[in-house]
Amino acid sequence: MTEQLREMEKTTYLLIGLGNPGREYRGNRHNIGFMVLDHLAAKMGLTFSRMESKALVTKGDLQGHRLVLAKPQTYMNLSGQAVRALMNFYKIPLENLLVIYDDVDLPFETMRLRPQGGSAGQKGVQSIIENLGTSDFSRLRIGIGRPPGQMQAADYVLQNFSKAELDILPFILQRSTEAVITYVTNDIETAMNKFNASQEIT
Repeated sequence: MTEQLREMEKTTYLLIGLGNPGREYRGNRHNIGFMVLDHLAAKMGLTFSRMESKALVTKGDLQGHRLVLAKPQTYMNLSGQAVRALMNFYKIPLENLLVIYDDVDLPFETMRLRPQGGSAGQKGVQSIIENLGTSDFSRLRIGIGRPPGQMQAADYVLQNFSKAELDILPFILQRSTEAVITYVTNDIETAMNKFNASQEIT
């Protein structure tokens, strides 16, 4: 079998991390989707150095699967534009799309994988649903907790993680990366059974 045929036979997955582009947003809670993909890319020896379809993209192989890692650069509320363009360009079926993002309705240190669902007010996810015309795609929701006191969620997600949270963040990124790898190498059900069962990531 030629190398070209082997490449064609590989299953391709599109992994989307949500966040906002720009140095000023880098450490924000809202950017944890970007952080997870950065962690996975580093583990695979990849770097984000290419712009495609309004997203920073890198590609690599993982246990016989082809991965396209993408961080939309459209700002959060327009993320769906990049996702739709990448889905079309790489001919990705819906069942091979995983979206990774922050969730204020989950406590910090928790995460949930789901095969489909609504946006629950997350603007990036809502944009993807609108652009794809469906909510039937897998997602990894990473808990960042509720804002304290009377703070608005929109302000809270654009704050950086606290010092105490930063101490725990490496463990969350590692655990989330393991969940993504399990999703790719097995399936969403296996990943859900393994990573949804425990409340605490650490």
